[in-house]
Formats: sequence, C-alpha cells, structure tokens
Amino acid sequence: MLAAMPDSAPSPLSAGGTSPRDGGDACPGTLRLHRADDGALARVRIPGGVLSADRADALLAVAGRFGDGELHLTSRGNVQLRGLDAECGGGPAELLGAAGLLPSAAHERARNIVASPLAGLDGSPPVGGWLSELDSLVCGSASAAALSGRFLFALDSGRGDVDALGADVTLIAEGGDCLLRVGAADEVFRLPSADGPRAALLAAELFLRAARDSGAWRVKDLPDDVRTALVRTVGATAGPVVHRPRPRTAKAPAPGPVTTPDSSTPATTATTVTAISVGVPLGRLAPAQWRLLTETARRYGNELRLTPWRGIVIPGPFEPPGPSTQPAQSTQSGRAAEALDALAAAGLITGPDSPWTGVGACIGHPGCAKSLSDVRAEAGAAVGPVGRLPVYWSGCERRCGHPHGEWIDVVVTPEGHRISHVRGEHRDPRTVVRNDPAALASAVSGARA
Repeated sequence: MLAAMPDSAPSPLSAGGTSPRDGGDACPGTLRLHRADDGALARVRIPGGVLSADRADALLAVAGRFGDGELHLTSRGNVQLRGLDAECGGGPAELLGAAGLLPSAAHERARNIVASPLAGLDGSPPVGGWLSELDSLVCGSASAAALSGRFLFALDSGRGDVDALGADVTLIAEGGDCLLRVGAADEVFRLPSADGPRAALLAAELFLRAARDSGAWRVKDLPDDVRTALVRTVGATAGPVVHRPRPRTAKAPAPGPVTTPDSSTPATTATTVTAISVGVPLGRLAPAQWRLLTETARRYGNELRLTPWRGIVIPGPFEPPGPSTQPAQSTQSGRAAEALDALAAAGLITGPDSPWTGVGACIGHPGCAKSLSDVRAEAGAAVGPVGRLPVYWSGCERRCGHPHGEWIDVVVTPEGHRISHVRGEHRDPRTVVRNDPAALASAVSGARA
C-alpha cells in the first residue's frame, strides 16, 4: 500500500548544523508519495538515468493510468510522476516492479546514482559496469537501506560533468584506475577500477556510522571534524591520495549529434555519430513526446539516458537496417539528423540556438503550495536569446531542483523576483524586479549574457 506523505522536510543545515533526521526521510519515492497541490507525487529512481525502451514504456503506462500522463525529469536523472491519486494503492509499484524498476522495496529511495551520460559515446570510457555493480551492491546491503533519499552517488567517466554535481560519493575514471571522492574533498583516493563500486558502497556505509550522532543526511551536513575523520577513515581502506579539486561547473551534453573519432580511419578527421542528445523544456514531457523518444530509442540502440540536466541521450548505432551504398559516416549522420528533426518537431531542444537552452524552473504554482508564482509560465514568457549562463526559476526560497556550479538564480519573494549570479557557494549582489514582466525578462537576459 502506498502512503501519502507529508510535505517534504526542509534541507538540513550545512556542515556543523543539526539535521532533522528524527522527523524521518521525507524524500518521495515510489512506495511513499509526496502530497502536492496537483495530487500525489512519485519519484522513480533510475540509476545512472539508464532506461531500456520497455522500461520507458512501463513508466508511461503508470503515468497514464494513475497520474496526469506527463513525465517530469529531475536534476538527478530520475522521473517524477504527478497528479497521482493518493489512494491508488500498490498499482504503480506493481507495474514498476514487473518492469524491473523496483528491484528492492527497502532500497528504492537509496538508489540515487548519477552517471556521465556520454560515457562510452564521446571517447570517454564506459561506466555501465560500475553502474550495474554499484546498484546491485546497494540493493544487497542491509545498512544501505538507511541512506536518505538525498544521499547521492556519482560515476564520472573522466569528463568532470557529474563530479561537479556535489555528490556524496564519486567514482572518477582515470586510465585503468579510478579515483574515489568523499563529499567535496579535494583529496581523492586512487584504486583499481574493478574495486571502485565496492569502495563506493563502503564509503556510504562508513558515512552512516559517522552520521549517527548528528543525524546528517549527507556528507556536507556532517560537523567539520566528523567529516574530516570520515574522509580519513575511507582513505585508510582505499589507495594513495591524489590532489584533485572538484570541477566548479557541471557541463551538460550539448543538444544535437554526439560524435567520436572514427577509429577505422585514424589518419583522417572523420567522426562517427554514436548518439543524439536532446533537451527537454523545463524537464516536462507530454505522453506523445515520451512515446516518440522511446520509439526512437527502440529503433536504434534500445536505450535512453536521462541526464541530470533534464535532457535525454539516445545511443546508436545509427545504421540502416540493410546494406547501403553510401559511406557509413554519411548514412549515420543522415539517420541521426532525421531523428533529431522529428524530435525538434515534437518540441524538444535539438540544437544550441533554442531559446529554451539553459532554462529551468521548479514545478511552481499551482502544483506546489509553497510556490508564490507560476514560475514555469513566467520562465516561458521571459525566454529570449540564448544566454551564456543557465537560469533557474524558483517559486520560493527552497529552490527545489536548482542546478550546480555557475548559474542565474531567479527566486520569487513577497517583494518581487530576486535575481542573483551564483558561482558555487558565492552570490553576486542581488537585483529585485517588482511586478513588471518586461523589466523582468530584460533583467534575466542581461544577467545571462
């Protein structure tokens, strides 16, 4: 039986503060729902964002049968289903479980794993082996079931993209080895690649022991001395220390074709199209859009990769079903272009010139009772020339789902829309725009330039 949950608890205080763990982990899942103004909400964990076409079909079926039909991508590459009836019972979980999307009821909210979406597609090494093993280890660990829905693992292919997302435990590919990072520490530990997933799980289990007294949800919430001791303890079981500061900016895959140098012609600059990448305006997918994405994936590599930037990568190969008289590169590029054209016609972002590139927003009013405005409508009204920086619109100070790194922060307050430039932990002086849509659009555009 699914239980309707109370409103999510506020984020715990940063390092040294007291965390509200005693109130229970309020992060929604598939078995425990969050009560929103537009109905109950379920968050389905998709480790690494990786979905087969059949599992994507199952998500759409649950959204259509029990919710409002739409699928919402999150900043961790997961999927939220909204508008659910709080009395829908175990129907969603039954369908998702049958599709393999709920392998362990006890661990369903602990399976928070992001992975480099272009791993193995752009010349960087694949991380699929890590992903499968880590997910299996988490689901097989009794203690890991106590991880909060906020705790995050990251598997980085060496691009630095998901390493920049501020995960609690990060594995970074480097040659035949991997680097293990705990929290935001600049010191990482080198160990054999094959040992990475087990080392990541051990780091998470050691965190749980370290968090017993403080009740911290995440590594960054531990008191400073406890966090330092945790890193030291993890290091004692891992390999040599390497100084590797965490990247400041998390770079999303560019919309369009994904290419890698053609290994069959090393003396040329020829490339092979290995995937296509699309952005999803505000992370919100209508049933027809999701169906088209799924059909496209089934036609080629039978896989979708949901990204932490609310986009989707569809791996190839983009080859014709039968013999072709055209050069392979030309055929692949043509079929990828055809797929991108169809997805663009459906309203998805397929190139860098879309006005929606880099624009994000929380669910806002009327879906969220805490939101002071319909920020999605306001974000749409303010879209204009593509900006240098991403912008994120929040209906209240909680900023649910905001990006990491450098971005323009637009928050609705009782005094108006507050605009600030965020660089990691630092914010530039803020500007407040009051009840003037044209001035608001101009201020946001100027801030992004």
